[in-house]
Amino acid sequence: MDLVVGRVAKTHGVRGELVVDVRTDEPGERFAVGRVLRGRKSTGKNTFVENNYTVSAARNHSGRLLLTVAEVNDRDTATEMRGTLFLIDSAEVSSGDDPDEFYDHELQGAVVRTVSGVEVGVLADVVHMPGGDLLSVKTADGRDILIPFVTEIVPTVGRDVIEIDPPDGLLDPE
Repeated sequence: MDLVVGRVAKTHGVRGELVVDVRTDEPGERFAVGRVLRGRKSTGKNTFVENNYTVSAARNHSGRLLLTVAEVNDRDTATEMRGTLFLIDSAEVSSGDDPDEFYDHELQGAVVRTVSGVEVGVLADVVHMPGGDLLSVKTADGRDILIPFVTEIVPTVGRDVIEIDPPDGLLDPE
């Protein structure tokens, strides 16, 4: 599974520097000089092109990451990269041994059940919304249920089992 660690927002200057929206807790490691990044750019409806880019330089500028890659040396080429996602394989990251820390992909496939033991379904994804995070749960009958990922409703989170205490009506199909 791929994880996004950055997205090219725009260009900076005339030498092909890229302004990158960072989506990782470890930008120093992910965008280190010499690191080869896998970039994916959408070319239309469900089609993508992937290329590798070698980091030549990375620096912070006004709270944003400015990235120089060996394969881009002018503004026009950099402009074509706008929207490119930099990806890593989820196998490259681990949240360690702390049971209270995890990445979204580590929870996918966990059984979701109520605190009383009734199985609700399997976690399909963690959806990050501006108002808060949601758990997307796939039920045995094929329904998708969105559950607010807050302590009051999701008191126990584990990589294998997630327990929920849903308010009345949250799990009802109507």
